[in-house]
Amino acid sequence: VQLQASGGGRVQAGGSLRLFCITSGDTGAGYLMAWFRQAPTKEREFVAAINWNDGKVDYADSVKGRFTISGGSAKNTMYLQMNNLKPEDTGVYYCASKATFFLLRSGFANWGHGTQVTVSS
Repeated sequence: VQLQASGGGRVQAGGSLRLFCITSGDTGAGYLMAWFRQAPTKEREFVAAINWNDGKVDYADSVKGRFTISGGSAKNTMYLQMNNLKPEDTGVYYCASKATFFLLRSGFANWGHGTQVTVSS
């Protein structure tokens, strides 16, 4: 499985961006996709996840109410709509996936290259 993230950019605080992640390869029966981010000098952190099997989603507290994770009609595309962006949202955003039937925040085996998001104050 290979993942490719895109859609990053530079916006002012309060602005919006939409990230995309495309999966290629055999995803199997159970499939979980997620977004993580890593700010300079900080560890990578969980942002949001979507379970393709039941549509359940999960968000980090820091992005609840501002970010929305969703999937495309085919089980190979994932989006992250980011609204009301804050400077602390700045970082490299990565999409990841895992063969599982559960909604998890860790243990992801497949990672894409990141896309940079910069939010200026």
